[in-house]
Amino acid sequence: MSDYPASFLDRLKSWPLVLLPHQLLSRVVRVVTRWRVAWFKNALINGFIRLFNVDMDDAVAPGAGSYSSFNDFFTRPLKPSARPLPEGADEIISPVDGRVSQAGHISADRLIQAKGRDYTLEALLGGNAEQVAQFANGDFATLYLSPRDYHRIHMPCPGRLLETTYIPGRLFSVAPHTVRAIPGLFTRNERLVCLFETPLGPMALIMVGAIFVSCMETVWGGVVNPRMGMKLEQTLFGQSATPSVALDRGDEMGRFNMGSTVILLFAENRMKRSDALQTGAAVRLGQVIGQPTSQ
Repeated sequence: MSDYPASFLDRLKSWPLVLLPHQLLSRVVRVVTRWRVAWFKNALINGFIRLFNVDMDDAVAPGAGSYSSFNDFFTRPLKPSARPLPEGADEIISPVDGRVSQAGHISADRLIQAKGRDYTLEALLGGNAEQVAQFANGDFATLYLSPRDYHRIHMPCPGRLLETTYIPGRLFSVAPHTVRAIPGLFTRNERLVCLFETPLGPMALIMVGAIFVSCMETVWGGVVNPRMGMKLEQTLFGQSATPSVALDRGDEMGRFNMGSTVILLFAENRMKRSDALQTGAAVRLGQVIGQPTSQ
């Protein structure tokens, strides 16, 4: 890939992040966003709604006073009717509200990060050779969640959890300008790889952390709260899941306590991507993003 993806402005906004203490800042934000002082959290919530033009019409509770903290607001549930599922039981749905950063074919073991930038499955999956082999020449979709989006993550298809792997790393912003400017961004940030057995074969849903997102969460394991400065060999690499963790399409599987990115991986010749997965396109939870291929 020869075209350089980032403009001078992208680099100007992104590279100062290299010097920031990502984990420390994120932990400070985590504390602040859980304060329950009414005047403070209400002012923070209302200011955030105005700044990012957050649509609260679909939320179960539309007012700041209904939330115990800013994080409670940020991970707010939606009305049951807000994101209906498609009628076709086999159709693969978007697991989030967000925007398509990239989507396409995994060329051997390489995925596109942005125009002119790619990265490897091996780096993304923390060197897990078995998982790399499962998804080589498969398909992927990278979905970016902006601050204004709904931040719960749901299943794109039915699945039984096989294992989860926490991979430590930095917490660069995952905003579009940073994705264009920082090489290997998704392999440098901390992430949680959730591997599922599905009717389409193996499927990985990867939650990528970002600046001020030091707190990912799953419905089966709760909050992922690793120590600062952990190394890969210190983590529960390939932690096996209990057989009881089976989720239907559309079921909640986790959430981001502040915004970030989800990467979906499907095995070779298992998913036919829909036209919804165009770079830059907005997607909503429940929207069809693909169909199973005939085997």
